[in-house]
Amino acid sequence: MTRPCQVTGRRGRSGHAISHSHRRTKRRFEPNTQSKRYWVPSLGRHVRLDLTPAGMRVIDRRGIDAVVADLAARGEVR
Repeated sequence: MTRPCQVTGRRGRSGHAISHSHRRTKRRFEPNTQSKRYWVPSLGRHVRLDLTPAGMRVIDRRGIDAVVADLAARGEVR
């Protein structure tokens, strides 16, 4: 099973792989999740997150402190 993005919540989807003759077989479209380590000044330590590139852009816009505060409210980061 795929790891969801911890910021955006994006998960894998299912669909069809369509061959040249248009035969359809089931397949998965997995998100581009990457494990990133961020320094969080408010906690005074590093936090490792599983993110998609869209989640990384959210962190760039809002700041790591605001994103980690939301994750802590959901119970995903201790």
